[in-house]
Amino acid sequence: MSKQKIYWFCQLFGWSLLITVEYLAYLLEDGFQADELYLAIANIFLGITLTHLYRLMIRRWNWVLLPFFRLAPRVLLSVFVLALIMTMVNLPMDRLIVPQHLMDEPWPLFGYIMTWGKTMLAWVLSYTAYHYVEENRNAEIEKILLKTNIRETEAKVLRSQLNPHFVFNALNSIRALVYENPTKAQQSITQLSNLLRNSLLADRRKTVELREEMKTVEDYLALEKVRYEERLTSKIELDGRTLFWQVPPMMLQTLVENAIKHGVSTAVGGGFVEVKSSLVADKLHILIRNTGVLGDKNASGGFGLANTSQRLELLYGPDAQFHIFQEAKNLDDRPIVCAEITIPAQSEGIFRREKAKNID
Repeated sequence: MSKQKIYWFCQLFGWSLLITVEYLAYLLEDGFQADELYLAIANIFLGITLTHLYRLMIRRWNWVLLPFFRLAPRVLLSVFVLALIMTMVNLPMDRLIVPQHLMDEPWPLFGYIMTWGKTMLAWVLSYTAYHYVEENRNAEIEKILLKTNIRETEAKVLRSQLNPHFVFNALNSIRALVYENPTKAQQSITQLSNLLRNSLLADRRKTVELREEMKTVEDYLALEKVRYEERLTSKIELDGRTLFWQVPPMMLQTLVENAIKHGVSTAVGGGFVEVKSSLVADKLHILIRNTGVLGDKNASGGFGLANTSQRLELLYGPDAQFHIFQEAKNLDDRPIVCAEITIPAQSEGIFRREKAKNID
């Protein structure tokens, strides 16, 4: 049932019940009188009309949006005006139809205003309070929707900012192969096309399976190995239970790119990049280790580190974590930087939508 139908049902039922109870009191005391019945029916329609006009007035002037200290005087004045109108109609009629009931009333005008005032106050307070709460609830919903839209826009911006960064580096990786090794160049172009395709899809998808993301990482590493040759070694170890876990697209590729750019490329004699995944306490743990020295995170990590933290926060909330730290030197006495990502089993946005689809 729509709100409009509920409103008219409450109007008809409420006023009919109120006037009927009052009419029955007169009926039991005075017996049946047609004039009393007609007046009761008239009061039902008059009460509905006056309160409906009040409803139109507060909706037109948006009283429910006013602060309480400005709303209260208007409500009280409205109650007085409505009660006065009902009194001006009923008091003269009662003097003609049931004068015996007014003989013992020293101040009938005041008594009628008080009686109808209580009735109108109950109606006005109920209706105004309902709409006051409704408007505040709608305002809160709008704030939540606005916040959600802002977060969605931020996420799209973060994904779109990845594209120029990795394309530039990938093109540099295959530039020298065009004349030296055309076959290898064709293979590298295929790998680059895979990267471009995944990058374009990243703007449309919030998450991808870990195995798909790792294919992108493997293509990128293959292109970088063309440039660095023996100076770059890589190792990937994935837990089979994590292959279908949902991760943000192009996130790991960006971190691997930073590992090479700020770690391997600056190390004398090159270095290594290692990617591992595991499942611990129903959470996905991804470890990216590389040769390098961790300096200022804002400077050395570039856009990738800030991007990773923001994307994880937008998608998974506070349950997701991203840390980057300097490990102790290995057996070769080379410094190692470690980036650790923790992703919960369920995210606030992704799995809520999945549940909604299942319900539908």
